[in-house]
Amino acid sequence: MELYNYIKSLHLIFVITWFAGLFYIVRLFVYQIEANDKPSPEKEILQKQYKIMTYRLWYIITWPSAVLATIFAFWLLLIIPAWLQMPWMHVKLGFVVLLFAYHFKCHQIYNQLQNDEFKYSSNFMRLWNEGATIILFAVVFLVILKNAFNWIYGVVGIVLFSVLIMLGFKFYKRIREKK
Repeated sequence: MELYNYIKSLHLIFVITWFAGLFYIVRLFVYQIEANDKPSPEKEILQKQYKIMTYRLWYIITWPSAVLATIFAFWLLLIIPAWLQMPWMHVKLGFVVLLFAYHFKCHQIYNQLQNDEFKYSSNFMRLWNEGATIILFAVVFLVILKNAFNWIYGVVGIVLFSVLIMLGFKFYKRIREKK
């Protein structure tokens, strides 16, 4: 049982740092995209700095955290394989698949921005940043409640939370446009 607690702690630590990396990388994408609209030489100075910052965040924190969180997750499932029979775990693993899809999409955006390809607006990135938040909420509620039926209430809550985020985003955008 003591080994389980150590592995669970390490899994949780790396999940937290993984999410921190995902939250921050998209915020840096917003700044990098907005820097592209600045006049020279400010644009070039900012772009260079954001490329360094995103590189370090992505490859020193975010990717290693994703890999380590996954390794410790598999280890936990080896210790307690009965979890794989539980409906809440099936739903959680579905959200983990979504999290990896989100991560890989962020990697694609990272590569585009490193190559000075600006395919998304800063407003899109602000909304995109909420994807990880929604996944985080879903996974935390599933793990704490450990009930596949109650997760429906959680999903309804997440949808309502998402609507509030979208409304807050629109409100924030209007304030920014007035300034």
